[in-house]
Amino acid sequence: MSTDTQDGDDLRDRITNFLRRNFPQIQMHGGSAAIQDLDRETGEVTIMLGGACSGCGISPMTIQAIKTRMVKEIPEINQVNAETGMGGGGGHDGGMSPSFPGETTDEADDDEGPQAPF
Repeated sequence: MSTDTQDGDDLRDRITNFLRRNFPQIQMHGGSAAIQDLDRETGEVTIMLGGACSGCGISPMTIQAIKTRMVKEIPEINQVNAETGMGGGGGHDGGMSPSFPGETTDEADDDEGPQAPF
């Protein structure tokens, strides 16, 4: 899917600069944003949000802002996909899939949250 060329390096640099310029709070809050995949032919880019973004409650809003603004500011980009590294691809449109203590999930590991020390 990745079709990076020398011209793609310029596009990759512009995307990286866009993220740094428009979303400095990601790094300030202990998170990170990196290009996971770039398809120049289709204009599709996948951004991976990591670090503190993986468990942050406002990461879905950050993802939406990235998606909305990047396609407006970088004409070559037609679609932005974003992931938080939480396995949120299951119907969350690239958003996060948080787990809360006591919440039942479809996953095999039953995370009941932290155990009381007594």
